Amino acid sequence: MKILFQGDSITDVGRNSERGSTLSIGQGYAMLVTSELGAKFPGKYTFENRGISGNRIVDIYARIKTDGWNLEPDVFSMLIGVNDVWHEISTNNGVEADRFENVYRMLIEDTKKALPDIKFILMEPFVLKASATEENWETFRTEVAKRGTIVKKLCEEYKLTFVPLQEVFNNACESAPADYWLPDGVHPSPAGHRLIADKWLEAFENIK
Repeated sequence: MKILFQGDSITDVGRNSERGSTLSIGQGYAMLVTSELGAKFPGKYTFENRGISGNRIVDIYARIKTDGWNLEPDVFSMLIGVNDVWHEISTNNGVEADRFENVYRMLIEDTKKALPDIKFILMEPFVLKASATEENWETFRTEVAKRGTIVKKLCEEYKLTFVPLQEVFNNACESAPADYWLPDGVHPSPAGHRLIADKWLEAFENIK
């Protein structure tokens, strides 16, 4: 079974794009998932990480054939959404909520046509109040939440696996401050990646 991780910098995490590199899976939640499943089930799963820092939903759709369908994964895992908000704030080049939904829906439908037996694990984008988000906190909070709601709705509509993450990080802030989990409010620390990996593995149990 081949598992494909797709997304932005939270999935990328310094992965080496050279195929065959020992770091090609990156150093974040994808690596933690890979190490967990690889140790428990030697040889059962193969893994690809095609996350690219800075990506929005439109960027992933633009490369869905080369970094998706052509790899013929059995499981398509994706975490996307925060840059669709952040890029609007920083460079006026974000993806508004309705277009985010339209492109996300198109990606799901086209992928199901290309790979009829594909299974999806779609993760909720998340954000906390810290150095990169505090100045525009209300916009970050409300707009990222809108995109999370869209992902959940699409999962319900297409009967796909949804991984809720915002509440995970909100609850984690009861035991340590926000910047312990997401140092800048967006990018996870090693502990933050562990939270994502644990929730991903929990969801994966239901689709294996």
